[in-house]
Amino acid sequence: MSSIVDQACYTLINIPTDSEPLNELQLKQDLEKGDVNVKIEALKKTINMILSGERLPGLLMIIIRFVLPLQDHTIKKLLLIFWEIVPKTTSDGKLLQEMILVCDAYRKDLQHPNEFVRGSTLRFLCKLKEPELLEPLMPAITACLEHRHSYVRRNAVLAIFTIYRNFEFLIPDAPEQIAKYLESEQDMSCRRNAFLMLLHADQTKALSYLAACLDQVPSFGDILQLVIVELIYKVCLANPSERARFIRCIYSLLNSPSAAVRYEAAGTLVTLSNAPTAIKAAASCYIELVVKESDNNVKLIVLDRLITMKDSLNHERVLQDLVMDILRVLGSPALEVRTKTLALAMDLVTTRTIEEMVQLLKKEVIRTTGGEQEDAGKYKQLLVRTLHACSIKFPDVAATVIPVLTEFLSENSESVANDVLVFIREAIQTFDNLKPLIIDKLLEVFPQIRSVNVHRGALWILGEYGTSKNDIETVMARVRSVLGELPLIEAENKRQAGDKPAEEEEANQAAPAQLVTSDGTYATQSAFSTSSAGKKEEKRPALVQYMMDGDFFIGASLATTLAKLALRYKELEKDTKKSNRMQAESMLIMSSLIQLGRSGLPSKAMTHDDAERISLCLRSLACPTTIVEKVFTEGCRNALGKMLTAKAEEESQNQQAKEKPCNVVQVDEAIQFLQLTRGSDLSGGAGDVFEQSLSAAVAGRPGSEKETPAPSALSKVTQLTGFSDPVYAEALVHVNQYDIVLDVLIVNQTEDTLQNCTLELATLGDLKLVERPQPIVLAPRDFASIKANVKVASTENGIIFGNIVYDVSGAASDRSVVVLDDIHIDIMDYIVPATCTDAEFRQMWAEFEWENKVSVNTTLSDLREYLAHLLKSTNMRCLTPEKALSGQCGFMAANMYAKSIFGEDALANLSIEKPLNKVDAPVVGHIRIRAKSQGMALSLGDKISTAQKTVQSKVVQAA
Repeated sequence: MSSIVDQACYTLINIPTDSEPLNELQLKQDLEKGDVNVKIEALKKTINMILSGERLPGLLMIIIRFVLPLQDHTIKKLLLIFWEIVPKTTSDGKLLQEMILVCDAYRKDLQHPNEFVRGSTLRFLCKLKEPELLEPLMPAITACLEHRHSYVRRNAVLAIFTIYRNFEFLIPDAPEQIAKYLESEQDMSCRRNAFLMLLHADQTKALSYLAACLDQVPSFGDILQLVIVELIYKVCLANPSERARFIRCIYSLLNSPSAAVRYEAAGTLVTLSNAPTAIKAAASCYIELVVKESDNNVKLIVLDRLITMKDSLNHERVLQDLVMDILRVLGSPALEVRTKTLALAMDLVTTRTIEEMVQLLKKEVIRTTGGEQEDAGKYKQLLVRTLHACSIKFPDVAATVIPVLTEFLSENSESVANDVLVFIREAIQTFDNLKPLIIDKLLEVFPQIRSVNVHRGALWILGEYGTSKNDIETVMARVRSVLGELPLIEAENKRQAGDKPAEEEEANQAAPAQLVTSDGTYATQSAFSTSSAGKKEEKRPALVQYMMDGDFFIGASLATTLAKLALRYKELEKDTKKSNRMQAESMLIMSSLIQLGRSGLPSKAMTHDDAERISLCLRSLACPTTIVEKVFTEGCRNALGKMLTAKAEEESQNQQAKEKPCNVVQVDEAIQFLQLTRGSDLSGGAGDVFEQSLSAAVAGRPGSEKETPAPSALSKVTQLTGFSDPVYAEALVHVNQYDIVLDVLIVNQTEDTLQNCTLELATLGDLKLVERPQPIVLAPRDFASIKANVKVASTENGIIFGNIVYDVSGAASDRSVVVLDDIHIDIMDYIVPATCTDAEFRQMWAEFEWENKVSVNTTLSDLREYLAHLLKSTNMRCLTPEKALSGQCGFMAANMYAKSIFGEDALANLSIEKPLNKVDAPVVGHIRIRAKSQGMALSLGDKISTAQKTVQSKVVQAA
């Protein structure tokens, strides 16, 4: 029975759900007495009823007598479907007598003058599993190899191949016939099918044919070339000595016009040879495919192959010379393709190619300044980060990168400008020789900056690294020019009052403007009012405009910068007058900031924190102390240095974790051949435990009872019914990316024969049942395995439910039903840990609109233990550095990130604390989850809640 269920489904038919109830008696009348159109409709209804599980044995002879002799092509197509799905055997497995008549109809169709009828019949014969029906047809099938039309010949080859594979005794000389046929065949599709059969049936004959026409392979069609590449791969993998024989053929296929052939040939070449020329040829072929192919999915697949090649040490050295060719892929408009390309290039770039790569990236930066491309802002950000990485990895190119990147500080894209600032801050801290260049470029672009955050970052860098007298004086002059007239409150009052000379006011009043309204009448407007309005819209300096809008944090940053500059200038300048002038000027600006914040002119008043910060800076200049001076002049830079050092250490650890450990074996170490050892030889010491378990696994014997059993597929078995139900069922759930395969075991626990035993399934959530399982017959105490496929479209909690319906032979009652338990799909099968930068995390956190807040409800009392439990149960990665989590503290905050295989992002923020009044008190707090889709946020929250309950139940059981 299980063999019947495991048959592949060849035909999928859409069955209308709103059709009227079908009457078997009416179908008999339509099939017997109706015209051609009526018989067609009746035959369609019959097919639908059989697919729904109905047997309809009474219609079989009616169709043979009144429908089978018809020559209508539509009827013949429908009959092929009907003969495929109709039961052809009795309950005891014997062939129905009526099928002998059908077999004769098959033979006539194989001799039909119409090539479509012949070819369709041959395709249908590939699906038959009854050798009794195929045996009388073998002469007619073989005769179709000589038909004039290629459609018939290639389907005849497929029919012979299928019959030979399933029932070799029906045509034992099939490989010889096909090999002889292949020598005279000229059609490419027929040759492909014949060669494919020889590939799987008799590789020796396939190799003989290939050797005879090896020089003609480049002129073959792509469908035949693909099969030839497959044969070469299999043969060379099984027999490496054959590589030299076919390597030239693979090289020639790298120039095939077909992209599919080039892709497969490049993959085969990499597998067969490790020579640098072969690796370079295959990599160049992959690069050409990525550049010329228009489909982004193909680009990503081929880029993954290049990344896989890069992971091999021997291949990486060859790919390093092709890094400039790889960068040609940046011409693709897809951001994901560009991202993967730049990441691959960064892994391959060396000191020999870094100059060329930087020059190309600088051209890309200039090309994207227009912003005409899609995702231009994100692409700019990506280029900035790549140039940043190049400068840190190769310090010699930093001097050429900085002038280009500083131009981005005046861009409208704040994210790009922030990335540039991060790069400049790290560069000026790391490379002392670049400080004058960076200070000059920052001062040059400072007036054109448009973002308050960028202005604030630039002020910090200028204040921290303006160390010489000339730099301090230049920075102070630039700040004065950017702020405008001082004091700020008086300048703002003048600007709002709109003071004008009397002559200008008289001129404006004497020149009224005459306008025409919409209804055609005339109206007069005074130019004085227009001019006054224009005067009120006079543009303020950028720093003043920020504070007038209520953002006085920039004022606090400015005060801190001025305090650093003044204190440092006091140490450098021996002239007291100049030093006091610098200090007084700084204090004037700080006092002006405080006055403006308290004047009521800005749209929002200055906050208490900003006012206190500015006052602190003012007092540090009025009454300086050694501790304050040290904090302002040294503390901030030391903190930045520690942060960059910790970041470099973390990156180094991550890089070491990615590297594959090398197996070190001593030259004089003994070699154990497990196949030559006896069972007693391995029982000597504890050092042979691995060999013992390995040999036991190979031999199929169970291991020692003391060993912990390895996790097996039985852990994924879900019980669907009870042990006392008439039908027992359990399901083994296989998850393979986008597919879920349910292998359902059904056991008949009664003494009755269960007919039409059908597994009916339905889904809840973003799941879709691909095909409906076919009904089976279960003998008493018999069992069968039924497979069902479910497609997954998104990362959401899904439920599969259903029942088993069956008929009892000889019973007069209605159909019996056994309800199945629900199968819950675990979203953890689709979520994998991922990583992102802090800026990307903050950006996604601001953009995602769905949030789910889960309260911490656990018995765990250790903060780190709860974090580890959370990461394990959610497949998320902690983005917070280890050093930030280390130490003893009563609270913890951490960011986590994961990504689904469907490209969905999941963010989480953990905020927990431990009550100080109790030593063993459980952790309390909450977890905030954000995602782009509601289902992702809710599903992840449910998973966290379930994981917490699991921990609590384990603790209760242990107690």
